[in-house]
Amino acid sequence: MIRVKICGITRESDAQVAADAGADAVGLVFHPASPRCVSIDMAASIVRALGPFVTTVGLFVDAAPVWVREVLARTGVHLLQLHGNETPDYCTQFGVPYIKALRMAPGLDPAAAAANYPTAAGLLFDAWDPVVAGGTGAGFDWSRLPVSRQRPLILAGGLSPANVAQAVRQVHPYAVDVSSGVEVAPGIKDPCLIRDFIVAAKSASH
Repeated sequence: MIRVKICGITRESDAQVAADAGADAVGLVFHPASPRCVSIDMAASIVRALGPFVTTVGLFVDAAPVWVREVLARTGVHLLQLHGNETPDYCTQFGVPYIKALRMAPGLDPAAAAANYPTAAGLLFDAWDPVVAGGTGAGFDWSRLPVSRQRPLILAGGLSPANVAQAVRQVHPYAVDVSSGVEVAPGIKDPCLIRDFIVAAKSASH
C-alpha cells in the first residue's frame, strides 16, 4: 500500500484533516524563505495533536545544526527531511532518521546522487528550480528515476489529485508527497483536495 505525506502544514486543523483522511505523515517546514514556514510553537502543537501514529517530518534546507537540534528538542518531530545541499556527514549528525531530498536538475544522475546517502531512511525525488528549494508545484520526467531502488523512493513535485494515480501506477514509489497540489494558498490546505489526493493515491496502489 502506498504511503502519503501531506507537506507544508501550517495549521493544526489541516493536520487533523490529513490524519483523519488517512495520511501516513505530515510535513512541517522550518525553512525561513518558504511561505509555508511554521513556528516552533505551532509545530509542537501539531505534533501533540496528531499523536504517535502519524509520522511528523521536519523539513530543512541547509540549516545551521543548532537550529535543527532546537526544533527536534522542542517539537518532537519524528523524522528529518533535508532538502538542500547537505553532505552525508551533515545528515547523520542528529541521531534521528532522515530523508534526503534530491532535486532533479538537468544532468543529475539520480542513481549516483542517491548512492551518496547510504544511511538515508528514504530518498525523495522532487522537481528542480534554480531558485526555490521546493513547493513550486512543478513536476519532472518520472522516467528519469532510478530503476534499481536500494531504499524507499518518495515521489514529489507537481502531484495533485488529478495525476497522483498515474504517478503511483507508473513509478511504483514507496510514498507520494504533496504540498501545493492540495492548497488554496501557500500553507493553507483544502480538505476536499487532501481527501481526494489520498483516495486517488491509495486506490491506485491496489
